[in-house]
Amino acid sequence: MLTHGNLQSNCEAIAQVIPLGHRDRLLGVLPMFHSFGNLALWFAVQQGAAVVFHPNPLDAVAVGELTALHRATILLATPTFLQLYLRRCEPGQFGSLRVVLTGAERLTDTLADAFADKFGIRPVQGYGCTECSPAVAVSTPGYRAAGFFQAGTHRGSVGRPLPGVVVRIVDPETKQPVPVGTPGLVLVRGANVMQGYLGRDDLTAAAMHDGCYVTGDIGKVDEDGFLFLTDRLSRFSKIGGEMVPHGTVEDHLQECAGVEERAFAVCGVPDAKKGERLMVLTTLRDEQLPEVLRQLAAHGLPALFVPRREQFVWFEVLPVLGTGKLDLRAVKERCLAAAVGQADAE
Repeated sequence: MLTHGNLQSNCEAIAQVIPLGHRDRLLGVLPMFHSFGNLALWFAVQQGAAVVFHPNPLDAVAVGELTALHRATILLATPTFLQLYLRRCEPGQFGSLRVVLTGAERLTDTLADAFADKFGIRPVQGYGCTECSPAVAVSTPGYRAAGFFQAGTHRGSVGRPLPGVVVRIVDPETKQPVPVGTPGLVLVRGANVMQGYLGRDDLTAAAMHDGCYVTGDIGKVDEDGFLFLTDRLSRFSKIGGEMVPHGTVEDHLQECAGVEERAFAVCGVPDAKKGERLMVLTTLRDEQLPEVLRQLAAHGLPALFVPRREQFVWFEVLPVLGTGKLDLRAVKERCLAAAVGQADAE
């Protein structure tokens, strides 16, 4: 349950770090049923900016044409959709943009660099969740003036917490604060935090701790106050007693593959000997995997973090939700089916 006050506080906080004026035009392509897409409307309207909506973020041709036609200055999107625009939009169509802000999933440096090379503007990323209206932290282009520079982002970070929003990093089990730079469970406190889940006091109690919303995400804050996300608490596999983060394995695989488009999705499946084992859904062909695994072996990862060849499952396109996020349920189903098939073959 989000109140008008929750939404208004969130929009005003974002406006303090990414101010809009009456000459700005925000292009909204995300579904209105999604909190990030819904934010586009209220953020633009409250700041007196114009807003242009298109109902299908996958329609890259129309997005490029609308951006150019209306001279949009702000684009809110997800990394999945930016990959489409990178392939199908012309550089000049995005010439009016001054901010490209992504959310809902991790923006890789490879994609951000490729986008900047083609369009001359580097996307920045933010972080949020529906329960927080949704923005928690936002990267910005930074501030420059004579004799002064304030960084708005650090590579790999999702920015600093918004004004009025407090982020605490705690031990997942004890909920005690951890030192700066140490990964832990991300808690959020602020006027943007929800009132609770409608008719589910039990779920509300489980999601809150000491007045903070328990995000379920693992992250760390550096000495400059920038927030870095490691993974979801639920996206870990316990293999032989050791916690293996799926996101970390995906990042290393992606780097070894050297492709801009997301090509890997990792999940855990039951294993009789070690409790769990990794399975990897991938869009790469069989002949491409040996080189990826050869490079991965040189990354210095623990042995449990390195999947074997038989743990890869080919799929033409990684399953995504309407918001552009990876469909983790579909990934799990496909990997489980492949694991069962391997067991039957044995």
